Amino acid sequence: MIENILAPSVFATCLRLATPYLFAAIGEMFGQRSGVLNLGVEGIMLMGAFFAHYVVLSTGSLLLGVIGALIAGLVMGIAVAFVNVTLKAEQGISGIGVYLFGLGMSELLFKTLVGTPRSVSGFPPLHIPVLSDIQFLGIGQIFFQHNLLVYVAFALVPISAYVLRRTPLGLMIRAVGQNPEAADAMGISVTRVRYMTVIFGAMMAGLAGASLSIALLNVFQQNLTSGLGFIAIALVYFGRWRPFGVMLGALLFSFVNALQLQISAIGIDVPSEFAVMAPYVITIIALVFASKQTEKPTALTKPFDRGE
Repeated sequence: MIENILAPSVFATCLRLATPYLFAAIGEMFGQRSGVLNLGVEGIMLMGAFFAHYVVLSTGSLLLGVIGALIAGLVMGIAVAFVNVTLKAEQGISGIGVYLFGLGMSELLFKTLVGTPRSVSGFPPLHIPVLSDIQFLGIGQIFFQHNLLVYVAFALVPISAYVLRRTPLGLMIRAVGQNPEAADAMGISVTRVRYMTVIFGAMMAGLAGASLSIALLNVFQQNLTSGLGFIAIALVYFGRWRPFGVMLGALLFSFVNALQLQISAIGIDVPSEFAVMAPYVITIIALVFASKQTEKPTALTKPFDRGE
């Protein structure tokens, strides 16, 4: 029974399911490291998912679908940055507004332009030569038989860690998030850095949506994300604003989902309600433990007025 439950396919599914978490959470992490909380990640993901799916449905081009998702994220990111950074709105309230806008607009566009759920030919698995054929412990199946967006998402983790810790850009982002007044005194534009990180985070949220609609599920429907964006925000806290911590959290949540799918597939009688609740229960538990050890960016959610 244990061998059936913890089969290599479960771990392979875990990596695939972690992809949207990673894109959304890594992007949000950059925004929060500069001091801006975007609770609208879920809405941006929905917009990215819709536009990616619609573009692929219309053109058949996966590349154009990804570009469509990134553009949707870019536009939403500019709006979020303008409201939170320039207008200095309450970030929690504005984030909920962005979420509701994305939820409603994606549903309206879907009903108007598509009507009913239609599947598309999404990103196919890429079998890495030689490595994908490794049979030992199912390594080939687990790590080397995924679509392109899975590899991009996991590659983003070490790249993000390097940028934050080893580059002048990362130093500026961390300085703005910790002490914007000192950063401003050093000649760093707090507004520019925050705009840049928020827009990048929104584009990653759009890409997270695309990873659902044209790579993982290959379909779009109303409220496709089902709370995934809010879990991604929680993962930033769980991972203590560090890329590898975020990745571990994403793997934890995706493993729970993969395990639930496997249990259903092999016929173990577990009420579906427990499977639906599991990710959210784990989110609450993880945040309770993480909050006791978390040192969040000092200026998170605090607007900056030059000269104060």
